[in-house]
Amino acid sequence: MAQKLLKEQLLRHLHGGEAFKNVEDLLEDISYKKSGERPVGLPYSFYEVFYHMAYAQKDILNFCLAESYAMPSWPKDYWPAEKKAKTKEEWKSLVSEFFKDRKLLMAFIEDENTDLLQVVKHGEEQRVLRELMLVIEHNAYHTGQLAIILRLLGLI
Repeated sequence: MAQKLLKEQLLRHLHGGEAFKNVEDLLEDISYKKSGERPVGLPYSFYEVFYHMAYAQKDILNFCLAESYAMPSWPKDYWPAEKKAKTKEEWKSLVSEFFKDRKLLMAFIEDENTDLLQVVKHGEEQRVLRELMLVIEHNAYHTGQLAIILRLLGLI
């Protein structure tokens, strides 16, 4: 019973928007053209922060579920080399991958065989609950940054 309630709460928070605007809504406010603009005084563009969110989410997904796992290099691999996607298609692909990976995490949570207290596939002591909370916490933190970037660009 406790696992079921925890899983329901995790799903709500993974989707976001419990206490703030969710990623889907923020993405509606940014165009490909504007996604690479860095507001004055900020070191990142919307694209760079969103890329980082997508990469970290995929890394945790792979850490939990992939057949094989190699730890990426921090911070190099977690941030894009460019401040903007090279093409509109690359931008759309990044957005699509983010939501595809989030759906995979949600399916992992919903799976009746997923025990939130078990050690993850490639973990030593890292448990499923910890990894899911990391994704939620990390995405929430950076969702706030995305909102600030949009505000500074005059888009919201």
